[in-house]
Amino acid sequence: MEEEQPEEKFFASFEKHEQFAGLQESLLSKDLFENPNEETDRHETETLRSLSDILDEYQEQSYLLDPILEGLVTPVAEKLRVHARLMVSNPSRTSSISRVGRIATLLYLYTKFRVRFFPHEVTDVVVALEYMNLPGSGTQEAEQWALRYIVLLWISIICMIPFDLAQFNDGTNEVSSQIEDVAKMHLAKAGLERDGAAILLSRLYIRKDVSGQFPRFLSDTQSGVEGTADIFKCIGALKVVAEILKIGSAEQARDNAPSIWSLFRAIETKEALMNNTLVRKLRSKVLSRTALRLLPAKYQIVRLKGRSLLGTSDEPRSDNGDGDPDIPEDVEAAIEELMQALQDKVSRGIQDTVVRWSAAKGVARIAERLPAEFGKQIFDGVLELFAIHSMAAANLYDLPAIAECTWHGACLACAEIARRGLVPDDKLTQLVGRLSQALSFDIRKGSHSIGSNVRDAATYVLWSLARAQKASALTPLAEGLAQKLVTVSLYDREVQVRRAASAAFQEYVGRTGLFPHGIDVLRKTDFYAVGVRRNAYLVAAPEVAEHPIYRTSLIDHILSVSLRHWDPVVRQLSSQSLKAICELDLVTLGPSTASRASNLLRSVDVDHINGGLLALAELAAAYDSISAIPERDARKREVFAYLNLVPLHAIQAPRNTPVTTAACYLISTAITSGEIHDTAVPHWKEIIDTGLRHRDSTVQEHAANALASVSRLVDCSVSSLGTLLGVLDYKAYPHNMPDVIQEIYSALKDGLDDYTVDQRGDVGSWIRMASVKGLTEVSSLLLTHGDALPTLEEYLPPALYHEAIGGILKQGVERLDNVRQTAGEYFIQLLSHPLPPVQNADAWRIDGEDLFKRLFLAYEHLRRRDWKDSTWLFPMAVQILGVTRYRKQVLAGLVLSVGSKTDSTQRPVSQSLVKYAEGLPVSAGEGDHYALQTLVEDLLNQIKANPGSNNAVIPALQTLTVLLEAETLARLQDVPDGLDT
Repeated sequence: MEEEQPEEKFFASFEKHEQFAGLQESLLSKDLFENPNEETDRHETETLRSLSDILDEYQEQSYLLDPILEGLVTPVAEKLRVHARLMVSNPSRTSSISRVGRIATLLYLYTKFRVRFFPHEVTDVVVALEYMNLPGSGTQEAEQWALRYIVLLWISIICMIPFDLAQFNDGTNEVSSQIEDVAKMHLAKAGLERDGAAILLSRLYIRKDVSGQFPRFLSDTQSGVEGTADIFKCIGALKVVAEILKIGSAEQARDNAPSIWSLFRAIETKEALMNNTLVRKLRSKVLSRTALRLLPAKYQIVRLKGRSLLGTSDEPRSDNGDGDPDIPEDVEAAIEELMQALQDKVSRGIQDTVVRWSAAKGVARIAERLPAEFGKQIFDGVLELFAIHSMAAANLYDLPAIAECTWHGACLACAEIARRGLVPDDKLTQLVGRLSQALSFDIRKGSHSIGSNVRDAATYVLWSLARAQKASALTPLAEGLAQKLVTVSLYDREVQVRRAASAAFQEYVGRTGLFPHGIDVLRKTDFYAVGVRRNAYLVAAPEVAEHPIYRTSLIDHILSVSLRHWDPVVRQLSSQSLKAICELDLVTLGPSTASRASNLLRSVDVDHINGGLLALAELAAAYDSISAIPERDARKREVFAYLNLVPLHAIQAPRNTPVTTAACYLISTAITSGEIHDTAVPHWKEIIDTGLRHRDSTVQEHAANALASVSRLVDCSVSSLGTLLGVLDYKAYPHNMPDVIQEIYSALKDGLDDYTVDQRGDVGSWIRMASVKGLTEVSSLLLTHGDALPTLEEYLPPALYHEAIGGILKQGVERLDNVRQTAGEYFIQLLSHPLPPVQNADAWRIDGEDLFKRLFLAYEHLRRRDWKDSTWLFPMAVQILGVTRYRKQVLAGLVLSVGSKTDSTQRPVSQSLVKYAEGLPVSAGEGDHYALQTLVEDLLNQIKANPGSNNAVIPALQTLTVLLEAETLARLQDVPDGLDT
């Protein structure tokens, strides 16, 4: 299930102004020519980080800083400016690179908000240039990228001032050439300096006194592309061209258009460049801006037609222009190139959304500047992109994976065109039809699917239509749009798509008022309601379905899309949502929905069958939960009969786990007493048997639940599988069967000896842990209700009980942490359990009870009862060897731990066993006390009892080796028969 994303903070003012100003002042008060010590440097770095954190909080609301930004930025800029002047005037001075870098970084943080408060005196141009080239200024240090970026921006701002650069020429080098050289030096870098250099060059080349150098720049760039084709240099050059086309004059753009087109052609010939996302994005941007500069300055006004939130005007605005202008051929070529960029393919496994979006904005901007008829032709061309891959596909799911790129680009272009009010009314039906398909675009690719970006872009188109289209044109399509958007906002797998659809629905409700029950549905499907998938499926969807106009579309979507989805979580939630919706009118909706869901069972796709079975199971559960429904059992039998559509081999196939699980679930919810003896599904018992023997625990649980449902209907006393103990309904058929209980108890005890290992690892540990739990539960149940039984000894003989205790203790000292923890927790339960309320209760008292309570229940151990911690457990566990009744089993467990390959287990148990052996007497005296000689005999007996088992012999030999290496066994020579042992 998706986690709810944290809410964004929204501020009303710059609340941390005083704190921020204080931190900044402490940073500015430092002497930039004095190197700080290590502690001071660390403190200043933390101060800068605190300033950055505060500014980041206001990144999305930068306007809140506008009233005070000048007072904040000016001192910082002035600090750097003064430092630059002092360094230029006295280059021999040594400055603190780290402190200067922090000032520059702070200024960089401000550039993410505003840059208009930077110093921009004409005389600063020489200072900034010399500072940029000064070896000791810090600009030459690799890590001081922020300083270089800020100085480049500083120079670019100065270049915007209308003054003659020639007045600063020194006779040998022109200032303009120096600026150009500095910028070009950083234009080929991969860092942020490249952006600063691009801005600087663009501001330089648009000056009238330097504009003549731009053609040479284009020529040099083309030569570089045709030569080495450096990617970073190409990116920087394209940024320069894009910026000039944005802020420069139309005349400059038209004069250099041929050179720009030549540069495009040179880039196209270089595969390395065309494989780069940023190059293709910037190429699309420059293409569109070049075309825009070749068009009339403003041919038509944006034709916004949607109802304003402040008014109800629905009249379109008229175009502005006389006659049809001549469209340059370069513009037509640019449109063709942008149409290709809308289909930007996957490059080296990466989907480049930014390229398609840049192209989409370019297409829309060009269409906006053209006469209406030409704009319509462009829109028609965009719509045709949807059909490129659709011709050979029978349906949407048969489209090739590459169609995602085309559909995504087409949706983005439609959105940008719609946002500008350029969609003709007579094309709305065709557009909405394609968008309905795009909202369902979800193509399976391996173990996942693609298409979420297409669905997201489709909601963007619909959102744009609501803002810009006439309400009257949308009226015929309103009901279908409302149903589609509600369905996507509730049932799409991706949270961003659900929220985007919800936002589009809100836009229609607010601007057009055309959607049925708009306000009420919007309340149920708002941003937060659809943010968590489970809430959207199980809470919001049934609430929306209360309106009949949306109910049918929601059911249709579940049956045709959600239950077929590749994600099992989506299928499960969809089936539960279907149940909740059908419960609104189960008599009417139940039979027809079950019939439609059964069609999925005829599919060859495992996911479809699983979805159909889940839906039928939930519908059966819905019938069962409403007792007032007429002929409830008959309806459930109809649902159960659909299971016959699934062949038994499809359920029993090794890789069809979801189908087996769902089939067992359907049996548990749909089976009735009539199906037990006269069933339309003769193989339902085999399905349960398959589930019980399945290797997956989830399937086992569903199979056990299915048999539990059967046990409520018939006598299941002949079943003796341990996995059913927790679910069988024995209250309906009580039996006093001591022999059966003993058999079950013995089976669980035998499970403690399961050490099966396969490719998944020690799978037997699952059985051992389950057996520990089962033994504890059964023991607790019998001991608690011993007085209600005729004779407790017949159900739980004391000898059998103590064997189980020894087996649990063995698991508590073995090598696996999780097994030890499970055994320890359940042993403590039995240790703390009161004796049975019967005569001779001491027969069930755990031997060595006082020792166990002192070891594991004493006050000092209550806070650290973690049997997984081997350093805590084994020093105490070896003392259990003093309890004769459990000694053999505990020693066997300790020996297995000594033989472990895990150092965190092997080392503590070895050290603890050596220390314990050193404290034992050499030979046993009177009584039943343990001795070193007896310990060795027990180890040898383990080897003799299992001479052909490496799992027994090798750990025992390793244990003897540990004792020998510690010279613990040297004392055996002190007794006459010690060495004979």
